[in-house]
Amino acid sequence: MKTKIVVDSSSNLYALEGIDFACVPLKIITDDAEYRDDGSLDAVGMAETLRTYKGKTSTSCPNVSDWLAAYEGADEVYVITITGTLSGSYNAALLAAEEYKEAKPGARVFVLDSLSAGPELCLLAEHLRDEVCSGKPFDEVCEEMLRYHKHTHLLFSLESLANLARNGRVRPAVAAVARMLGIRVIGQASEAGELEVICKTRGEHGALERIILELRDHGYTGGKLVITHCGNPAAAERLGHMAEAVFHNADIRVGECGGLCSYYAELGGLMVGYEDSEA
Repeated sequence: MKTKIVVDSSSNLYALEGIDFACVPLKIITDDAEYRDDGSLDAVGMAETLRTYKGKTSTSCPNVSDWLAAYEGADEVYVITITGTLSGSYNAALLAAEEYKEAKPGARVFVLDSLSAGPELCLLAEHLRDEVCSGKPFDEVCEEMLRYHKHTHLLFSLESLANLARNGRVRPAVAAVARMLGIRVIGQASEAGELEVICKTRGEHGALERIILELRDHGYTGGKLVITHCGNPAAAERLGHMAEAVFHNADIRVGECGGLCSYYAELGGLMVGYEDSEA
């Protein structure tokens, strides 16, 4: 019996030790170039280029064939995707699951819409790996992932809203005003999987302090906390130290955003995935 975990590249996770694993890349597309988020992409270089780019930009999700290729050879497949409100990745993964099961009788495929992106997917994938490796049967693993998913969350801090505005996620006027006033946006992935603005702050220090307050107010009391950044390691490390000072038993990891997350977070952006106290 061969088991496999498959994610898309919104997870910033291109390898996962201890289990058969695949990451299916999304793409960032401009009039001049196509960036494939496959782990080899210079995500910060892309973000620097896009910061001054005046043309159209968009993202492209994996198609059904991409997902099918990732499932190949496995008898049990566990899949986690970016939120379905931002991308068609979840729907493509579902369609691929049905085709795969028809072509391979007896195969089982579980597809989880993370309703999120970035470091929250990382938490989900690592917990899934641990559950599978514990030897639990397929149905029990799926049930546990649905439970655990209710207790993982995402916060983000953005210096720029330009790409979100280009893709219709926020109004262009809002993005322009935020840029002129030096405002940072603090937001979260909502229960419906939408990027939801919580508040606006002035300056980086204020943004980091607000993230700590939001973590506390949303039930973080210690445990796993994954901080990813786009070209802003100093702020990510500083946030980690602040969290260590406030929360006992905090298990903090700092990393870099991949291509897709760098596109949305933009230069200076931070994304924080965390478990609440009931995880």
